[in-house]
Amino acid sequence: MVDRSDDGDTLIDEAAAAPVDDWDFSWLAGRASEQRPSWGYARAMGARLARAGIALDIETGNGAVLAGVPRLAATRTVATESWPPSLTRAAARLRPRGVTVIAADAGTSLPFTANTFDLVVSRHPVATCWPEISRVLAPGGTYFSQQVGPASVFELVEYFLGPQPARVRARRHPDRARAAAQAAGLDVVDLRSEWLRTEFHDVGAVVYFLRTVVWMVPGFTVEAYRPRLRDLHQHIRAHGPFTARATRYLIEARKPA
Repeated sequence: MVDRSDDGDTLIDEAAAAPVDDWDFSWLAGRASEQRPSWGYARAMGARLARAGIALDIETGNGAVLAGVPRLAATRTVATESWPPSLTRAAARLRPRGVTVIAADAGTSLPFTANTFDLVVSRHPVATCWPEISRVLAPGGTYFSQQVGPASVFELVEYFLGPQPARVRARRHPDRARAAAQAAGLDVVDLRSEWLRTEFHDVGAVVYFLRTVVWMVPGFTVEAYRPRLRDLHQHIRAHGPFTARATRYLIEARKPA
């Protein structure tokens, strides 16, 4: 763990210079921590993949989660990603295992024929296009996803932006996901959510997090927020880790046979 007596500007500048183009949160080891959901998404997703014939992983990121499963779908596994740096890394990681990696913005459309996949999975999608998921699922097929829930880590967001209106705090609510899935013709068979303790042990961890998850504090730059970051450094020195609550929900929906 980083010594919190270190100079705040040194920690800030170190995090500002760290590369963030691969969604590699290993830089935060010992500097931040997040409680994991009890359902164990990667394990549960891997179990479903092992039973699938043709599967699709939407917004695979750098491919690390999919690469970690013991067995892929029996006939074919496909992954999509839209961000070029992650797409390159996902292809390098997944193609040796026989996964087809395709550039696609899954928030608007999926470049596949209807009724193709008996399993579609996605971990932390930016947006879920329920009509497209319903379209590409084969009858009887399943969509299985862990998603970021409402007001996730908003203690940190509101530290920089001030109190957020109720409509903003209500975005990404699991009840809305249920309604959208049902409107697309899917049956929701599982839906659960959890609040998860998140701790930032030094101000550099906050800088790195906000540079990576860019939609949390839109337009965040170190120089624009340096006075506030210095205040946060002093707060952590005086009171210990900055604590927030992340929200996650698990949703499983099935296309009628």
